[in-house]
Amino acid sequence: MSLWLQIVLRTLITIVILLVCTRLVGKKQITQLSYFEYITGITLGSLAAYASLERGMHWAIPLLSIFIWVIALLGAEFLTLKSKAARDLIEGKGTVFIKDGKILEDNLKKERYSTDELLSQLRQNNVFRAADVEFAVLESTGHLSVKLKEEHEPLTPAKLGIKVPNAPEPQTVIMDGKILDEPLATIGLNRAWLHTELEKIGVAVENVFLAQVDGYGQLYVDVYDDKLQIPAPSNLALLWANLKKCQADLELFALATQNQEAKKTYTQAADKLQEQLDRLQPLLTRS
Repeated sequence: MSLWLQIVLRTLITIVILLVCTRLVGKKQITQLSYFEYITGITLGSLAAYASLERGMHWAIPLLSIFIWVIALLGAEFLTLKSKAARDLIEGKGTVFIKDGKILEDNLKKERYSTDELLSQLRQNNVFRAADVEFAVLESTGHLSVKLKEEHEPLTPAKLGIKVPNAPEPQTVIMDGKILDEPLATIGLNRAWLHTELEKIGVAVENVFLAQVDGYGQLYVDVYDDKLQIPAPSNLALLWANLKKCQADLELFALATQNQEAKKTYTQAADKLQEQLDRLQPLLTRS
């Protein structure tokens, strides 16, 4: 067999084996790396290159070494699941950089972190003033976790005392100009509804790059032609306007009637509807 054909076959076999091993290791290997996983990743890459190109040794030997490394990694992960001591030894511990709003310089030196690197990590967490941080810890994966001081935390409906229902998962109904029937069926819709909605905004299916429907039945469309202006969804705004009109009508009826019992009923209904409007406003008036 010629040299170039050997290299092609070895490389293809190595790719398949690496792919299988990576799937065995799991998604963690490509996201959050511990010390041992980092070393394993580097070594597997070197062994794969060696198996593809080295002619002086049988190519199956480095492939065997790859499997041994993967088995060792799986064993290490099993130990970390069962033992905190093993987890601390293999994956390491987090290092606190900021505590009670104060930077711990000794811990920065311990991790060989400069002030510029700390500020850079804070900026990656959308924090531009160290004074705004209450607590920050460098995780064993190298990621800096940051907790802001309470006065600098973003406002949420919960902090404002507003109860907001959980938003259902959005469904992608068009991808690359092709309609996806399964997501449509998941939310109880069909192609006829989708075509009707697209006709309202004057867009053909084949011109749609991506279309999603949120849990409230709003269709969001992105087209191939970025210069084309797509009208903003108006279903929620129309619903908000109708509810506000109903509430105003109830108040008007209460003022117009001379019947005290009817006036009381209209007033109570208007007040209850206003309470619901206050709860729904964050959902129905979002941009």
